[in-house]
Amino acid sequence: MTGMTVPHAYEIEDLRVLCEVERCGSFTGAAGALHYTQSGVSRRVASLERATGGALFVRRARGVRLTPAGVVLHRHALDILGRLEAAADDVSAVRRGRGGRLRIGSFATANAVLVPTALAEFRRSSPGVETTVVEALTGALVGSLRAGELDVAVVSDYPSGVVPTDGLDLTHLCDDPLLVALPPGHRLAAEPTVDLRDLADASWIEAGAHGSTLTVLAAAAARAGFVPRTDITVPSWTAKQGFVAAGLGVTLVPRLAAPAMRADLVLRPLRDDLAWRRVFVARAAATGDLAAATRLTELLTVAGSEVVGV
Repeated sequence: MTGMTVPHAYEIEDLRVLCEVERCGSFTGAAGALHYTQSGVSRRVASLERATGGALFVRRARGVRLTPAGVVLHRHALDILGRLEAAADDVSAVRRGRGGRLRIGSFATANAVLVPTALAEFRRSSPGVETTVVEALTGALVGSLRAGELDVAVVSDYPSGVVPTDGLDLTHLCDDPLLVALPPGHRLAAEPTVDLRDLADASWIEAGAHGSTLTVLAAAAARAGFVPRTDITVPSWTAKQGFVAAGLGVTLVPRLAAPAMRADLVLRPLRDDLAWRRVFVARAAATGDLAAATRLTELLTVAGSEVVGV
């Protein structure tokens, strides 16, 4: 580029002065509107004229008017100042939780009821925030948080065990007990609670792709003194429902997902509280000031209490 030196970012105020002089039609009027001295306005205009290589105003007895070069610069100045104001508004909206985007992650059974319930309320109260949801296991969600690919995630301590805390802020959401899902007409279906030992000889339906129930079932069964027999392994927790409903076995179901289960299944709590998991909202420590993530965390906490019944 020749013939003109582009003003640096710290000279934005010069552009603001240029626009105010044009609006007021005089240096004196601009000085009053901006709470400058008239000489201060003159110095800023002179700085722009040196940077652009010529006069920007024609001085007249009763004020000033833009030169052709001044008209062009004024048009660009209005655009620049408008964009800066819009940027400031957008940043403010993000900090107040009323704009920007929120990238959410969750494991499958939390997406059955918990996350949709909280997200529906979030969208009603924060319609200006763009939201996306991805589903994955806790280990993958933690990795995405650390990589900056997610802002907030619902995670649990099974099947992978204790949720790592390095670089993460964890908010305990709820303790989620697992229920036993029985087929209609099962001999224990009329019981208010079920002793896991009474299912020592049962055929268990497992979700092989995720393996979470297998891990928690094995641990719970070990505490109850037996090794569970797994005859059928299916890819997802939803597929398990069909096999249980058909009378081919029993399975464990998180209470968080209970409202989304088939109506023809019988869900019963375990008598000795042998199977449960802890559920958390995880955020990368670097996004701790993201107001939208804080608001969603609050809504998830409320929804978790309502679904689990704590």
